[in-house]
Amino acid sequence: MALLPQLPSPVTLGDQAYAAIREAIVTGALKRGEKVTERGLAESLSISATPVREALRRLEQDRLVERTGPRSVRIAQFGRDELREFTMMEDVLRALAARLAAEKSTAAQRREMSDCLDEADALRGRLHETDAGSDAERHLVLEIQELMRHFHQLVDQASGNATLVQMLRTVDAFGTEERRAGVLSEVRSERARVVDERYRQHRVIFEAVAAGNGELAEELMRAHSHTSNTSRIATRFSN
Repeated sequence: MALLPQLPSPVTLGDQAYAAIREAIVTGALKRGEKVTERGLAESLSISATPVREALRRLEQDRLVERTGPRSVRIAQFGRDELREFTMMEDVLRALAARLAAEKSTAAQRREMSDCLDEADALRGRLHETDAGSDAERHLVLEIQELMRHFHQLVDQASGNATLVQMLRTVDAFGTEERRAGVLSEVRSERARVVDERYRQHRVIFEAVAAGNGELAEELMRAHSHTSNTSRIATRFSN
């Protein structure tokens, strides 16, 4: 068969709606268990209901929303056992991504990872000078956490495996909200040292990736992911 011509793939309103609603779920702007309607989302996004309907179909496939009626959905919630299974998958996938990143990453990708960590380190220095419980502290913690999320995305992308990146993007959507809540509660508690240690692990993982040591990068990332996920599950079900 002759090769077919490449078709353009413009970003549609449905794509934009999907990205916006997904990000709202991931960041917690739309709460777990919250019921939303196509009309309400469309009004919020200032678009018609058709692209929202398309976006919600995709989010159902991602298991981020559950259909409750012809024009309404509920943001998905997961029990302890189901969330634990998601984290088990994430631990394995992130470890594999780190191994592949150590084997395949480019100098430019490693430089971007390093720059991300340097930026986070600078914010960490400012964090210790802020008042406990202040808005400034909360803002810095969330900025640092977003940089750590970006660092993991950079490692994932450096794996050079599109299927793996898509799988990680899916499992990541089930945990970002809990990570944010967990870190905010831990950072000024007796668990602050644990948070500091998890933070420092990012630099050690990067050093293994930069050295091309896939086996070590995989081992370190698996341990880091497991520790982080154990903490967020404990936070989620502590009440």
